[in-house]
Amino acid sequence: MLQSVLESDSRFGVVRWDPANKTISDVGCCAEIIKCQTSEDGRSNIITLGQQRFRVLERIREAPFITAMVSWIEDEEVQNSEQIKKLSESVLQALKDVVSLTGKLRDSEATLPDDLPDLPRELSFWIGAHLAGPVAHEQQHLLELTSTWERLQREYEMLDSTRRQLAARTAIKDTLSNVDQANS
Repeated sequence: MLQSVLESDSRFGVVRWDPANKTISDVGCCAEIIKCQTSEDGRSNIITLGQQRFRVLERIREAPFITAMVSWIEDEEVQNSEQIKKLSESVLQALKDVVSLTGKLRDSEATLPDDLPDLPRELSFWIGAHLAGPVAHEQQHLLELTSTWERLQREYEMLDSTRRQLAARTAIKDTLSNVDQANS
């Protein structure tokens, strides 16, 4: 498949395989290969850039790799740009808090990249793509949402819940640390 992709326009579709249900999702993302390194044993490492989402309409071929007819997915038009900007700022603050609290718990410096997206839609996709842990189902749900508002709302809920849990763990860690210092 890789050779075919590199010989064409370097783009291919990525869809989620659900191991529990043994099914392929109907919504995926187009990815473009921006760097490819092939080792002597034939294995390849690729760096891709996610592009536009798509919905699988019909599978055309199953082998040697799945080929499908797709339609591109666009987000709904934003109705209230001021409200979504405020929500985006709240999401960004929750993200910064989660990263900061994670750093405190690990006794290490944790930072976000300097080039985080400014636009709410792009921020919502960036966060969805960078969720950590076993959250493939949630990432798929976010990918399928066609409302930037709904995607940011869901991300805020997840980040706020994580922020609260991390804040509680940090408070416990600080308390235990103070108790240890007092007993020394």
